[in-house]
Amino acid sequence: MSQFDLRKAINIGLLGGVIALSVSMIGMVETFDQRDVITGVISLGQLLLFSASAGVGYLTARQYDEKATQPVLLSGLVAGVMSGLPLFGLILVTMFWTSIRDSFVNVSESLVDILTFGMDPIVGGIVLILAMTAVGVLGAVIHILPDRIRKPFVYGLFITLGIGMLSEVLLNILRPFGRSVTRLLFGTKGITPITAVVIFIGSIIWVAWWNANGRDRYQARRAAMSETQQGNARKASIGAGALLLMVLPFILGTYLTEVIDNVGLYILMGFGLNIVVGFAGLLDLGYVAFFAIGAYMMGILTSTGDIGIAQMSFWAALPLSVGASVLAGVTLGIPVLRMRGDYLAIVTLGFGEIIRVLVNSDLLKPYIGGAQGILQIPKPEAFGFIFVQPRHSYYLILAGCILAAFVSWRLRDSRAGRRWMALREDEDVAEAMGIQLVTTKLLAFGMGAAFSGLAGAIFASRLSSIFPHSFNLLISINVLSLIIVGGIGSLPGVVVGALVLVGMPELLREFAEYRLLLYGALLIAMMLARPEGLWPSPITRREMHPDELDVGPETPASGIPER
Repeated sequence: MSQFDLRKAINIGLLGGVIALSVSMIGMVETFDQRDVITGVISLGQLLLFSASAGVGYLTARQYDEKATQPVLLSGLVAGVMSGLPLFGLILVTMFWTSIRDSFVNVSESLVDILTFGMDPIVGGIVLILAMTAVGVLGAVIHILPDRIRKPFVYGLFITLGIGMLSEVLLNILRPFGRSVTRLLFGTKGITPITAVVIFIGSIIWVAWWNANGRDRYQARRAAMSETQQGNARKASIGAGALLLMVLPFILGTYLTEVIDNVGLYILMGFGLNIVVGFAGLLDLGYVAFFAIGAYMMGILTSTGDIGIAQMSFWAALPLSVGASVLAGVTLGIPVLRMRGDYLAIVTLGFGEIIRVLVNSDLLKPYIGGAQGILQIPKPEAFGFIFVQPRHSYYLILAGCILAAFVSWRLRDSRAGRRWMALREDEDVAEAMGIQLVTTKLLAFGMGAAFSGLAGAIFASRLSSIFPHSFNLLISINVLSLIIVGGIGSLPGVVVGALVLVGMPELLREFAEYRLLLYGALLIAMMLARPEGLWPSPITRREMHPDELDVGPETPASGIPER
């Protein structure tokens, strides 16, 4: 397409403006503005606004050919202007409707100052429209840039902004190197403009070099290596990764190690739910029930308070906690053997709510503590060493994640894994092929519950106390969301999804209030832009992108090798 479409540019631009207006009126812009990305240049709240303009500029430009420069620039210009008009209208409304906060509590004077850059409302509103117009044009220009320029520029921009967003994390890591280093790289909030320029230029140079020479050299070097050399390189990579994981708590510090511990627990649960949902295709919305059972069994068996019945050690109670979760998983699986899809999801959701109500009820209060929970749960101990600090719990959680990853990897390529995948594709066909649906489903529920129970047991001993509010439906939703975002059925995808959905909100505390909103937006974006997930499994990648398969002379387009 080469003809300029004014109506479409206006519609897309207004859509971006409505989005920017919405995130402003619900308080996201004001909350996010507390964190600078580049000190004195742009805050996270302003980045949120300008992202809408850049997005609509790029979207309107995509409908044109890359050589149609004039329509692309006009579309970006119109879309940028339209994206700023709703915000300018909000500024004008606040000038005449002084009591607007009585109806819209988040439309405060601070928000107006952010939108107007601290200027006079009219002047600041015009500057806002001009800035969003410029960003809209920039988004359109990205579409017509040559590929060798576009990729380095976009990657450099994302790397710079990402480092700026995580500046507090990097500041905690680099603080031991001296105050002079941190002052040079970081401002009061965010990174300094000089640091941003250096990172941006360095990222562009590195990405451009990699696209021009680095990738080809790397692939040529790998192709020239023998199988023995490739095996040794793979072992060296695994060894380096293992060494990094072992020293990670000493690099990150106490706070970041605590964050990694929380991420690790979700990774452990994610591996379990990935077996149920990703491998077997059984939608389980009550997964938190097994997490709660494992935690409460650990509390009951080890607590030194009134609730404790055995005062066992952590290691003695661990297999019993996992076993109780497996038993609960099998018990849930029996009545839902003939259910699938939405019906299965509703039943498992009800099972999770039943467990939550039971642990919160007065009926079982003498046995499991009721709303007061279980206290005085001892920390794990091994050879006289007590796991007290977050870095100590890190190694325990890491061992659990490695075990879960290894078991999931072995099961995926086993006969049981192939039965699960056949079940996921079509239950009727799988049963007609001789697969026993009863044992296959029960095995999936049992294995998934085992990992969740293991996470619950570690969770209880790590906190030394558990309460019913820690086991609500949101836990199940979080675990399911990280599997979808990472890639259903993908083991690395579980790790990536947990880092994105659990780690990022913990590092960016401004996200906490809007976590569910961002979950929904991210899931919608993933379904539209990358439905296979951030790190999809090879099977999913082949299903979603069959045109990317390598078709060689001995492999026809059907994918079935010729004999």
